[in-house]
Amino acid sequence: MLRILGGPKRFCNGMTRRDLLQVSSLGLMGLGFAGRGAVRSAAAAPLATAGQFGQAKACIFLFLYGSPSQLETFDPKPDAPEEIRGELKSIASSVPGLDVCELLPRMAKVMDKVTVIRSVSHPYPLHGVAYATTGIPRIDAPMELNPRGEGHYPYIGSVIDYVERAKAGTTQPDVPNNLVLPWAFSSQRVGEVARAGPYGGFLGQSYDPVSAEFVGKATKKASKTLADKTWNDFEPYRGVTPESRFQLGSVSSLGPDLTFDRLDRRRNLLEQFEQTRRALDSGTEGSGIDHYRAMAYNLLSSDRLRNAFDLDQETAATRELYGMTLFGQAALTSRRLVEAGGRFITAFWDEYGLAGTGWDTHWDHFPRMKDELLPGLDQTLSGLLLDLDGRGMLDETLVVCLSEHGRTPILSQGRGGGRDHWSRCYSVLMAGGGVARGRVVGRSDKIASDPVERKVSPKDILATIYHLMGVDPGTMLVDKQGRPMALMPDSEVVTDVLA
Repeated sequence: MLRILGGPKRFCNGMTRRDLLQVSSLGLMGLGFAGRGAVRSAAAAPLATAGQFGQAKACIFLFLYGSPSQLETFDPKPDAPEEIRGELKSIASSVPGLDVCELLPRMAKVMDKVTVIRSVSHPYPLHGVAYATTGIPRIDAPMELNPRGEGHYPYIGSVIDYVERAKAGTTQPDVPNNLVLPWAFSSQRVGEVARAGPYGGFLGQSYDPVSAEFVGKATKKASKTLADKTWNDFEPYRGVTPESRFQLGSVSSLGPDLTFDRLDRRRNLLEQFEQTRRALDSGTEGSGIDHYRAMAYNLLSSDRLRNAFDLDQETAATRELYGMTLFGQAALTSRRLVEAGGRFITAFWDEYGLAGTGWDTHWDHFPRMKDELLPGLDQTLSGLLLDLDGRGMLDETLVVCLSEHGRTPILSQGRGGGRDHWSRCYSVLMAGGGVARGRVVGRSDKIASDPVERKVSPKDILATIYHLMGVDPGTMLVDKQGRPMALMPDSEVVTDVLA
């Protein structure tokens, strides 16, 4: 069994957060105590009223960490020289003139359901997940490797959570507003620190996403090239067993013997520990702790959440539609969480084992694209779109598939022919929730090196998501020091994307 759990976080008195949670038998990954000076209020700008504002009731956010090549996905250049176009061909899609890579045959059939932006560009060719998913004005390597740095802005899901909490007051949702699959981001790599991105930023740690854990078995061995470089013999992104699933600690596995009397006794014990915690850290606001306590017990008693994680309720055909892989089943679980009331669900295609895996194809680019990456993306993304549309959910569910950057137009020499980091031009796919169908926004040059039409920044993508989710990108938030902070500075809604 592959049981993915997070690392311990130790308090100043020597007790770990996991100790506290395990004493109360909560085991909720991602649910820590609120940080100092949690945000108290926000001065919101008047909400926009432009087209499709707030049409999306939920968002499924698919992040391909490491960054796929624009040339081998949604912006192929078949007429470019071989050292540019590589060894893969392009095929026609359901949208005239919109060709895609030949290893995306399922996606080719559903491109009439999506909008592709082929002109996304920014100046930071590094794994800046924070730059791609927050309003942070700039990013560099030290910030990327310092998730709790003072300068970080909140993750987009954290902002959605902040807005939803302001609406709900003390009422707790049955499904977290901001939930991450398949595990806490960047937690399953060996020998490296966590990377910045999906955290509460200046809103405080109480707005970090709630992270799931994966419990299951991988069914396929890693490719030969990966097996030589990583510690794992089996690769869950290549295949998982039908019994594999996701859960929030004990929330998804409560037995029938857990009565509410026992739950209340656990609550009383937890309250005693929290009183001690307050005494040890007088700077921690009780409201943040109270929020997590209320959320924890609400989730423990939520049949809706447990059912959302129960993939046995899906037919074998539906599970196969998404693909029996880690990413495929995470996307399927994301759809189930949205049905249960989830507002912002993130599914990362994360590195597993060693840095340089996933979509970071500096080496053996084409073998990895053929063997694992493109077939997995093709099945999962097309399956999600078909399933949402067939259920009548796509028009109210925003789907976004993006990454930190693209990859170099010119293939590198050696290492089996890889592509390195390239942020000057890459592609992002959006669908549903007020997004136009069958549209191409922007255009790159002849080698997919630079935009030549409708340059779009990652901040513009985020502003568009906020707009579709009913949040004015001009909203002002308040940081932990009480300073007003612009939610999405230097950005604009990409109106070309809107239906």
